[in-house]
Amino acid sequence: MIGDQRRECNREFGRFVEQHYTRWVADEEDSPPLSVDVVPEFVVPYLEQGRQVFFIVVDCLRLDHWMVMEPQLAEYFNIKRSYHYSILPTATPFARNAIFSGLFPKEIADKYRTLWDEAQDNEYSLNRHEHQFIDDLVRYMGVAFKPGSHYVKVLDTSEARKLTRRVPSLGKWPLVSVVYNFLDMLVHSQAQSDLLKEMAPNEAAFRALVQTWFGNASLFETLKGVARTDAVVVLTTDHGSMRGTRASVVYGDRSTSSSLRYKYGQNLRCEEKDALLIADPHAYGLPSTGLGHSFVIAREDFYFVYPTQFNKYQRRYKGSFQHGGISLEEMILPVAIMESK
Repeated sequence: MIGDQRRECNREFGRFVEQHYTRWVADEEDSPPLSVDVVPEFVVPYLEQGRQVFFIVVDCLRLDHWMVMEPQLAEYFNIKRSYHYSILPTATPFARNAIFSGLFPKEIADKYRTLWDEAQDNEYSLNRHEHQFIDDLVRYMGVAFKPGSHYVKVLDTSEARKLTRRVPSLGKWPLVSVVYNFLDMLVHSQAQSDLLKEMAPNEAAFRALVQTWFGNASLFETLKGVARTDAVVVLTTDHGSMRGTRASVVYGDRSTSSSLRYKYGQNLRCEEKDALLIADPHAYGLPSTGLGHSFVIAREDFYFVYPTQFNKYQRRYKGSFQHGGISLEEMILPVAIMESK
């Protein structure tokens, strides 16, 4: 019963997004907070007040996952929770760059043409420039910091522990930006690992796993360290994830991207009821590499499988958590403003 209600909610939410999204891109004054609005709306006002900000982006943090993390932090912080919508596709190369730059992907491609062209062989390589993006954005908004800003990307436990130890020495930086990749790595691993599928076969089990992880994580220790300072923490994410339960056929070629909830390339075809076909990427704030270049974005809980060996890959990825599509779980995201008690 609840599952049917959630599926219907996501169906209606998808219709709502598809009806309004291009208008949001064209007129940001008439849109809900999107990825591109996070820094201007939630970070810059504190910098303008002269407060130090720890801007923490936990990659692939679902709202329900934050809801089991937040109570553990309530002992140390006064927490105000807001929300934003991820842009489409709900995936790191697009949404996280939009957060740090304040720009839609097409605008990034236009403004940083050399960086964009260099990144085409690896869609994730553009994320290497997030420090530059956020510095440029904050300066564009008229905020000058001295001696500058600090940026850390945490990819493993040793880097996480190092950051925890360094918190007391980071006071000279007005803005400290931190990216945590652990949850995103967990989601991708769950799709490939039978053990993780057994440990997190559904949303409730995944929430419990995240709750246990966070309670023992270096991220928690880092935040407790920040709570002993006067800094403001702005914690958010680039996208959530969706548990894929229904396979849908997609047609592409060797140049088509490999993600299961979104694809881009030349002459893509999909089942119209299962996915949004974006034939005009510019209307969605997305770049285009030429005639016939398009995107397909999965709706609801669908995931894409090619017609060759369809049954094999349908079984392999059924029940795995993915991102890139249109769903409440991927798009509606927390923005937590935390000040120490």
